Amino acid sequence: MQEKIMVFMRQEAYKPLAPEDLAEEMGLKARELAEFWRVLAELEAAALIIKTRFGKYGVPERMNLIIGMLTVSEKGFGFVISEKPDEADVYIPAEGLLNAMHGDKVVARLNSKGPVVGKAREGEIIRIVSRANLRIVGMFEANRRFGFVVADDARIKQDIFVPKGEAGGAKSGDKVVAEITKWPEKRRNAEGRVVEVLGHKGEPGLEILSIIKSNNLPTAFPDEVEQAAADVRAVITAEDLEGRRDLRDLTIVTIDGEDAKDLDDAVHIERLPNGRYKLGVHIADVSNYVRENTVLDNEARERGTSVYLVDRVLPMLPQRLSNGICSLNPGEDRLTLSAEMEIDYRGDVLNYEIFSSVIRVHTRLSYNIVRQILADDDEALKQTYQPLLPHLADMERLCHILRERRLRRGAIDFDFPEVKVKLDDSGRPLEIVRRVRSIAESIIEEFMLVANETVAEHMHRLEVPFVFRVHEEPEEEKMIKLNTLLQNFGQGLGKTDDVQPMTLQKILGRIAGRPEERIISTVMLRSLKQARYEAHNIGHFGLAAPYYTHFTSPIRRYPDLIVHRILRETFRSGDVSAKRRQKLAAMLPEIALHSSQRERAAAEAERKTVDLKKVEYMAGFVGDEFSGTISGVTAFGLFVELENGVEGLAHVSSLDDDYYHYAEDRYALIGGRSGKVYRLGDEIKVLLLKANPEERTMDFAPVGTGVRPKPGPRATGNKKMDKPMNTKPKPKPKTRKRR
Repeated sequence: MQEKIMVFMRQEAYKPLAPEDLAEEMGLKARELAEFWRVLAELEAAALIIKTRFGKYGVPERMNLIIGMLTVSEKGFGFVISEKPDEADVYIPAEGLLNAMHGDKVVARLNSKGPVVGKAREGEIIRIVSRANLRIVGMFEANRRFGFVVADDARIKQDIFVPKGEAGGAKSGDKVVAEITKWPEKRRNAEGRVVEVLGHKGEPGLEILSIIKSNNLPTAFPDEVEQAAADVRAVITAEDLEGRRDLRDLTIVTIDGEDAKDLDDAVHIERLPNGRYKLGVHIADVSNYVRENTVLDNEARERGTSVYLVDRVLPMLPQRLSNGICSLNPGEDRLTLSAEMEIDYRGDVLNYEIFSSVIRVHTRLSYNIVRQILADDDEALKQTYQPLLPHLADMERLCHILRERRLRRGAIDFDFPEVKVKLDDSGRPLEIVRRVRSIAESIIEEFMLVANETVAEHMHRLEVPFVFRVHEEPEEEKMIKLNTLLQNFGQGLGKTDDVQPMTLQKILGRIAGRPEERIISTVMLRSLKQARYEAHNIGHFGLAAPYYTHFTSPIRRYPDLIVHRILRETFRSGDVSAKRRQKLAAMLPEIALHSSQRERAAAEAERKTVDLKKVEYMAGFVGDEFSGTISGVTAFGLFVELENGVEGLAHVSSLDDDYYHYAEDRYALIGGRSGKVYRLGDEIKVLLLKANPEERTMDFAPVGTGVRPKPGPRATGNKKMDKPMNTKPKPKPKTRKRR
């Protein structure tokens, strides 16, 4: 009925209709009317159809309306991101936000009048469909008659009013979780009650806990989920092996980080007599243990992904599964789904098979071991792993072949070093290190990419409902801005209305090794859209791949688990039943959307916890000088990235040797009298003025401006921690003996 109504209103109803007229025009029978009224109400509640003030129904796209999620800037304005992937965002000025809050699902009306920001459409919010912020994490402040909560998230502008008696024992200075009881109205703030006191300002671990709560991340599994995991057999039985191909005699290895405990992918390689490569990618068959609509499945679906915070992991599945029977531990029989591919010297997959299997990992290798063998030619390790050397050599050769194939078709290959903060046992930061991708990481990356592409193309050709990993083409407006930046460095896109990934990849190749490489790469990445999950395939722009999915990490990502589940259903006949097809078509779009949302929340939490520890680390070096690169230029100052990956702001007020104006087209601040230029990508020496862990910010001033840190006690941080990478130890000052 829902599809019937929507198809009619989009194709036949060219004007809004009263519900009685709509039912009559659709020719509905009497027995269909009860369902019609129910579905109509559901469609209106979801804003798929809109009810006018005159009681008539229409579809948003014909009423100049956009449905989507509101994202609010810290400056007060916002954008509505449409639910339709091919629809541009809508700029909402602060006065047009109605009473909506960051993250809410809203209906926005497009305005033909008013100022335009760049080429963005402008609108105003006319209805709030659903609220996102049911609970707010923030600082509680109280007086005699009431209290209020100031949200940690700067995008939530209004304080939450807490009536007397609803403070839950919180005191001023406590970090709390407040549950909204009344939503904001025209001149009234939202009201709430304190449901959890997280701790008092300054307590160890409080900020990490606040980030976890702010992103709605679960810290423990419900009892029934733990019990369901405990009920799973910890050994493989003869029944489990039925219908599976036995690969236990193959030399299969895992290559992961040394501290990884959830090993969900393993590989093996053979050189065929015809000179081609046979690559096997074997992935833990989590779908055998997590069946659809069980408590384990419902919990995994809700979580969407494992979350890797700076100091802990919040797994998608209980450890009994993720680190136990599902993990491809060496020397133990494990159930897997395998993709075996025959690949030629150009990297083309000529033949493949995807099937259920059982494997026994021969050896567990780490990235460090593989790097030391292949890149460093470590003789001791080569002796230890002598039987595996031919396999590793073949893996290295095939890795280069696959990478060259991707680059030939135009895949954009960003190579940002990973920044990791090492902590002590109490969670204090000891050191910031950069991890550069080596041949070991590249081998696994290329093998997983080709397996994901192979599975995606296979399912696309079967035309079975599926979950794809998609990445849309970039917006022209952002390409115009990127092109302006590139021209400052003697580069250019040519045309900006139809940029191909090959164009971007060629630019990255030309600037490789130059001082501007990091800046251009960063801005280019920010100019692209975010990849996401979709129930229909539109290709992957960044990979220049017509088909792509996530098949290789079902322990850590729910979409991969869904991919496995659907794959297994097709093994016998190459299809699924009509009833199953209909069910999948209905449920997969919601799963894809929810998984994308949880992925973004996890990524935001991960970034925030790393940023927090970076700032905590740097708090011990207030007053020290550092070398850095200008990573961003705005009207209010310069963002500077230090050599250890830490970024902070040099506010324009710290540039006290002149009055500076912002030249947007040049990505620069220019002194009005002196003509001095601070340009994006320039190297700069800065002084650390302040490190604020609560706000995860750092303030810099260019060396030589005369601005100094405010006097006061200096944070010492961890006494054992090393200096930042580019800082030389200062000589100890001479002291006089006291007489």
